[in-house]
Amino acid sequence: MLGDVSITDTGNDRDARAPGLAALAGLLADETRAVCLLALLDGRTWTAGELARHAGVAPSTLSEHLGKLVAGGLLAEERQGRHRYVRLADTRVAQLVEDLAVQVAPHPAHRPRTLRAASAGSAMARGRTCYDHLAGRLGIAVTDALTAHGLLSTVSEPTKRTDGAEAGPAASGPAAPTSSAGSSAAPTSSAGSSAAAASSASRERATGFLLTEAGLRWFEGSGIALDRATRRPLARACLDWTERRPHLAGAAGAALCRHALDAGWCVRIGSERAVKVTAAGERALAELLGIEAGTLR
Repeated sequence: MLGDVSITDTGNDRDARAPGLAALAGLLADETRAVCLLALLDGRTWTAGELARHAGVAPSTLSEHLGKLVAGGLLAEERQGRHRYVRLADTRVAQLVEDLAVQVAPHPAHRPRTLRAASAGSAMARGRTCYDHLAGRLGIAVTDALTAHGLLSTVSEPTKRTDGAEAGPAASGPAAPTSSAGSSAAPTSSAGSSAAAASSASRERATGFLLTEAGLRWFEGSGIALDRATRRPLARACLDWTERRPHLAGAAGAALCRHALDAGWCVRIGSERAVKVTAAGERALAELLGIEAGTLR
């Protein structure tokens, strides 16, 4: 915030982060390296040869670019014999690349030049992986359904209380399911449950989404393994560059995507990040979240 900025009398003090930020910007300021980073948003490990063909450059040229990205901490690499494998270093890099890509999404006037390109673009818009979570119309449909069922709620910025203390983040969206007596189905008398909810709310602050207690139970009841001990936000809003709306990311988004692929609800198609919902996936999503099959095609 502007109120937190401190300006010295001399005006000569420089932010110590400036050199690192400039170096990071330099790493991203190359089209070949940008192509590689965007390709690796599929969450998989690629060989250097695969990336060279994808980027349309010579292997020697690609190797030089990969060396810079690895040295800069954006990529991690492994070597097996003569093969060199690379992937995004971690989820923070994936979030950085996706957030930047949203700012430069293709203009609607830039139409595909070939039928193949048009088909690939349509498939990506219909459903894809965004590093380790679901995106496109599929990701939005799942996010909307989770919200409509009170399993996920939006989180606003923390508010200041009148006594000067900071209140917790406000959550909006449908309330959790209630019993016939009108009380919440989630236990409220347990100190452990209250502490867990407070801890969860604290971690989700400013991430855009909050996984409710009903949502936590839903993941467990659906057999979707959710790592609640991770330091990664359980739920995070990620702006979808085709839908221009946020979809679910974070540990919950990753767990749901992993389960969808492992259970055969979705299958990868093409050579990029596109995924297609299978007949089994349509049935599962209809049963668990009430998503109509037509919205997934």
